[in-house]
Amino acid sequence: MKQAEVDPSLKMSASDEHALAQEDDEFEDMEDSGNDEDDMEGGEQGGEEEGEVFVPGLQPLKPGEELEMDTSAYRMYHECQTGSPCLSFDVVHDGEGEGRKQFPLSMLLCAGTQASTALGNRLIVMRMYNLHETQGEKDKDESSDVESDDDDEEEEEKKPKLEIAMMPHYGGINRVRVMQRQKKTLAAVWSEKGQVGIFDLQPQLKAVHSSEAMSAFIKTQKEATPIFSFSGHMTEGFAIDWSPMVPGRLVSGDNKKNIHFWEPQEGGTWKIDQRPFSSHSKSVEDLQWSPTEATVFASCSVDQSIRIWDIRAPPNSMLSANEAHTSDVNVISWNRSEPFILSGGDDGLLKVWDLRQFQSGRPVASFKQHSGPITSVQWNPADSSVFAASAADDVISQWDLSVESCDMGGQVEGLRQLPPQLLFLHQGQKEVKELHWHPQIPGVIISTALSGFNIFRTISV
Repeated sequence: MKQAEVDPSLKMSASDEHALAQEDDEFEDMEDSGNDEDDMEGGEQGGEEEGEVFVPGLQPLKPGEELEMDTSAYRMYHECQTGSPCLSFDVVHDGEGEGRKQFPLSMLLCAGTQASTALGNRLIVMRMYNLHETQGEKDKDESSDVESDDDDEEEEEKKPKLEIAMMPHYGGINRVRVMQRQKKTLAAVWSEKGQVGIFDLQPQLKAVHSSEAMSAFIKTQKEATPIFSFSGHMTEGFAIDWSPMVPGRLVSGDNKKNIHFWEPQEGGTWKIDQRPFSSHSKSVEDLQWSPTEATVFASCSVDQSIRIWDIRAPPNSMLSANEAHTSDVNVISWNRSEPFILSGGDDGLLKVWDLRQFQSGRPVASFKQHSGPITSVQWNPADSSVFAASAADDVISQWDLSVESCDMGGQVEGLRQLPPQLLFLHQGQKEVKELHWHPQIPGVIISTALSGFNIFRTISV
């Protein structure tokens, strides 16, 4: 598929960059981390040398040892910092096409910051483009033998680029979810101030695509104002999700166990049912709409349960797994094409639930690879057997349930301890908070952490 060409005139001017830097403490341009020397390990299963293999979580580093990134384990890898860390983000659907693989790549993201002060927060739209594939160590060694001006020019041309449009947002942003409705791109934002707001992202999206629009946006920039807001939760929360079946339909859950249903109305407003779904006994941590049934959604909670609801039958859930995990259930993901829900908890476990056997309370698969609480999970939108997860152990894992158990005797020491379904372990970020597969670029994962964003595609997917 032909990749849209990037107009070099879209690069921010020095004055625009200065203005952006003033608006947020310090935004750093995206860095091409092909030359990055951050401590990182990737593709442990792809090593050619036999012997001991370091496996995160199974053994500590020896004194004086450091992890180094193996770039040959990645098809693409880039980093991005945004000053204040972003606890949550979402991928914005763009018009560049579906299933695109041709480099250079581009993408749009919407994120919200967790700054040290309420006034320091921003609702951000980012456009990352000119994202080239990662050059392997062998290729770099060969190319470094003969250096020329042409090589310098080529390296400059391959540098990734970043455009950022941001609006001040009073209060930290707990979670962001984006959808398109009536030719508008809307972001649902959970604020630490106890409000859920709906924001129109069109001005920011225009700004990241045009230098003129960016200049005008900066000059007229003011605090983000929602086109609609709801304060009925009376407390803060994290759980929120747009329906993929009915544009504009929304559910939001709070730390007091209540879930409210939003139904879109004419004129860009929402009718919110004041009767909450309230079967949970503790904080609602995550919500997911069914990808195939317009009235059904799932929730998970600190009360250790996962519940299935139907908006036609409030206020109680239809189905429940009351002891889904041995501690808080933090995150869930509903498979787009199979009747499976993936969950992750404070116990560090990843569990796969078959909805046809949900009432049994027993998962069809359970994995204990992570050594810390699970912070994010998501099924691959292009492959129903593949999923990714992140945890407080600073590791992102990739899994493929279609891989069957086999004789591991031929594997080197260390790999025998890994489940065969585990494809890849990615490290390098500090306190990973959320990840998403890019729905339009197969195999690409974006993750956010206190240390910034990673954008990568491994050789495994």
